[in-house]
Amino acid sequence: MHKFYEFFAGGGMTRAGLGAGWECLFANDFDYKKSRVYRLNWNGGNELKTADVGSLVADDIPGVAHLAWASFPCQDLSLAGGGAGLKGDRSGTFWPFWSLMKSLMSQGRAPRIIVLENVCGALTSHGGKDFATICGAFQAAEYNVGAVVVDASLFVPQSRPRLFVIGVHPDLAIPAELTGCGPSAPWHTKTLKRAYEKLPPRIGKAWRWWNLPHPPRRKSTLSDLIEDVPTGPSWFSAEATRDLLGMMSDLNRAKVAKAMREGRRMVGGVYKRTRPDTSGRRVQRAEVRFDDVSGCLRTPAGGSSRQVILVVDRKSVRARLISGRETARLMGLPETYLLPQNYNEAYHLTGDGVVVPVVRHLAANIFEPILAADGLPVTVAA
Repeated sequence: MHKFYEFFAGGGMTRAGLGAGWECLFANDFDYKKSRVYRLNWNGGNELKTADVGSLVADDIPGVAHLAWASFPCQDLSLAGGGAGLKGDRSGTFWPFWSLMKSLMSQGRAPRIIVLENVCGALTSHGGKDFATICGAFQAAEYNVGAVVVDASLFVPQSRPRLFVIGVHPDLAIPAELTGCGPSAPWHTKTLKRAYEKLPPRIGKAWRWWNLPHPPRRKSTLSDLIEDVPTGPSWFSAEATRDLLGMMSDLNRAKVAKAMREGRRMVGGVYKRTRPDTSGRRVQRAEVRFDDVSGCLRTPAGGSSRQVILVVDRKSVRARLISGRETARLMGLPETYLLPQNYNEAYHLTGDGVVVPVVRHLAANIFEPILAADGLPVTVAA
């Protein structure tokens, strides 16, 4: 049984992705609402400590883990954020997390693998300096380090590219087939390659190009996950739907018109965004996509962050907010996963999480083979 720590745990989506072959020794999140959901879904969650990561000390963390996972806050690293980067109040929580890791290392309890998950803006924040700082922390601890960008659309019908920085303890032998001589698509994007090129030589020596297999072709579409009779949100009135369509540019209204001509049920995802009009004024626009993939779920911070579902069936056009259960499906969570009854809490929980089958793909193709090479048996997730 592989053992792990889950920091910034939210509702335990990393745990869901790792599967039954992994045992959680310790989990942490500061959000009491998310913690309640974690405990509902994970047998009471006695291993979860609800506290600010900065208040934790090594003695709070039991045992020795094969894996430490940290999906630390992304707001200060996001392209839509304020640009504070690792100096920000939220994304800066990387530092107390890393301090804990160093304390475990000093006690001889270093996790064998450490994974950081964040938005791809971490690659360009402060001109790549924040990414170099993160990689430098691994290098200073003598961990081998590499990164991949995984778009969840390979696994679920949601466009959600995320950065995964994976560090491996120097005592572990990394099987040769898990690394390549250079970058490979789609895991090493142009942005990631540019960030790597900016790394100081001392960090570059610790770098590994992780070699991931391409997953089987995704079978589900956004339409498959969307209910005609949703649990929670109601369909907009005809007037509210007309108002939504009225917020669209000519290009986006043309997309709706094309969907109406298809002669079948078409499901699109709509986000409201601020765009300049022809006179340069910034106005709120509704933008729709009909490519069978949802836009990236985001935590709701005002109505513009909630995704709207637009269902077009010939001359019929209906719109509503996406439901909490539908967002859970877009994150790869099972139907049995218990969600908060409050809509905003459910959306915040899912929109702030990590996509479950992405975690499984990384575990099956990097973490578990490395641990197996270290003498630990490979376990198959349920």
